[in-house]
Amino acid sequence: MAKQHRVRLLIIAVLLSSSATIIALRWDLIPGFSKKEVPAPAFASAPAGQPALSSEEETNVRVYKMVSPGVVNITSTVVEYDYYYRPYATEGSTGSGCVLDTDGNILTNYHVIQDSESLEVTLSDATKYHAKVVGVDKQNDLAVIRIADAPKERLHPIALGDSNALSVGQKVLAIGNPLGLQNTLTIGIVSSLGRRIQTESGDLVDNVIQTDAAINPGNSGGPLLNTTGEMIGINTLIFSIRGGGNIGIGFAIPANTIRRVASELIREKRIVRPWFGVEGYNLNEDLADALNLPVKAGILVARVMRGSSADGAGIQGANEIAVLYNRRFLIGGDIITEIEGKPVASLEELRLMLESKRPGNTGSITLYRGRSKIQKSVPLVEAPRQRALSF
Repeated sequence: MAKQHRVRLLIIAVLLSSSATIIALRWDLIPGFSKKEVPAPAFASAPAGQPALSSEEETNVRVYKMVSPGVVNITSTVVEYDYYYRPYATEGSTGSGCVLDTDGNILTNYHVIQDSESLEVTLSDATKYHAKVVGVDKQNDLAVIRIADAPKERLHPIALGDSNALSVGQKVLAIGNPLGLQNTLTIGIVSSLGRRIQTESGDLVDNVIQTDAAINPGNSGGPLLNTTGEMIGINTLIFSIRGGGNIGIGFAIPANTIRRVASELIREKRIVRPWFGVEGYNLNEDLADALNLPVKAGILVARVMRGSSADGAGIQGANEIAVLYNRRFLIGGDIITEIEGKPVASLEELRLMLESKRPGNTGSITLYRGRSKIQKSVPLVEAPRQRALSF
């Protein structure tokens, strides 16, 4: 019993001693055991104020502040059908747009609004407006839409520049809404000029600007700008690897094409193009050799549409049928080899070469009839509402 009592006294003494020591350390009562302050890490401090911008940075900031209020976000709604063919609305594509004027006309790409049931435009101040389609140009992948109820003071038109004055190596800036990130600025140069591209609809577009400014899904319809803040193109298409993002090869429809197309869409609600009116085959060397033709490239005319420009110029279609490679060919028609003195190798190129023409103009063509080379002047006409074929 006495032994247990001594153990309790020893434990109590140890606890009291420990407590006294902790209290002494806490209140710095023991010499040599005072708490030492740990100095804070010494980081380098920046000078007061913002560093001066370089001249290039000042240009970037100035152009962005001047133009970004005129860049909008466009969201489309499309109608889809469920398993039971019941229609329901769902969000379609999103893209960018450029304010053209204070009347509410906005430029974008055709593929941004394609198949849309309704359109919503979000301005840079986050206000939203319903938009209606004014007109589309599928061949140049351009469209004009309009918001009618936006106050004019909220609309900030972007000036159109002269795309013919561009030079390879010139600095350009792109503003858009890539992946929904509104009003994003990227910078690059004009990588090349005069490119020919094929749009998502399969149409060829000429004189396209190539740039390495970062363009990603959602940038479509946004402006490509020079350093004065003028729109010299509209960002339209990128080359990517296996469906990926930007790899530094982007394309923009040039401003001079935009000026012509947008003006006509606003004025006429459509683009009035000449109707050449032929169907046929794009020649290659194998087909030309098999048919014993006098040329290796061109368009072998199979059919001519009644009332078309080609019909009025007396261009002739096929008069017999040949079977090659287990396929029927309509042969014996004229072979078109040149338009306006330039070689033409396909129906797509023929359409493209007539892009700058309008009904009432005249086109010059070179063709072969049999083995005779013929020059013809073709009065260009507009397509009628009803088309018929002549053989």
